[in-house]
Amino acid sequence: MKASDIAAIILIASIGVISAYFVANIVLGSPSKDSVKVKKATPISAEVSQVDENIFNKDAINPTVELEIGGQ
Repeated sequence: MKASDIAAIILIASIGVISAYFVANIVLGSPSKDSVKVKKATPISAEVSQVDENIFNKDAINPTVELEIGGQ
C-alpha cells in the first residue's frame, strides 16, 4: 500500500468515528447530571402473622380433592 492509501483509510475511519459519536449523542442524548430522588425500600421482616381462621379451618373445602358431579 502506498502512504496515500493509508492516509485515506485513517481519514475515512476518523470521520466515521466522529460522525458516529455525534449521531449517538443526538439519538441517545447526553446523560443527565440532575439528581434523582428514589423511594426508600421498606425492609422485609421474618415475622409470620397469624392466619385467618375463617379461611383456614378444619371444615374448609380442600381444593386438591377430586370431586365428581353426577352419577357416574
